[in-house]
Amino acid sequence: PKLITASIVYSLIGITILTISFLVFDKLTPKKTLWREIMEEHNTALAIVAAAFMISVALIISSAIHG
Repeated sequence: PKLITASIVYSLIGITILTISFLVFDKLTPKKTLWREIMEEHNTALAIVAAAFMISVALIISSAIHG
């Protein structure tokens, strides 16, 4: 029970940090929003950059949690 609770808490913290960092990344993109550029304009290169950013932040969060 204690390990399950810790896993859930760390997962929620990690997801929150990832969401906040994605929103910051979205605000740093010029003019258009990142999501609209990817979905409406079908900008594959920007989608790859956003995915790489999210994977790298997730790896950093994972390393910080696991030590």
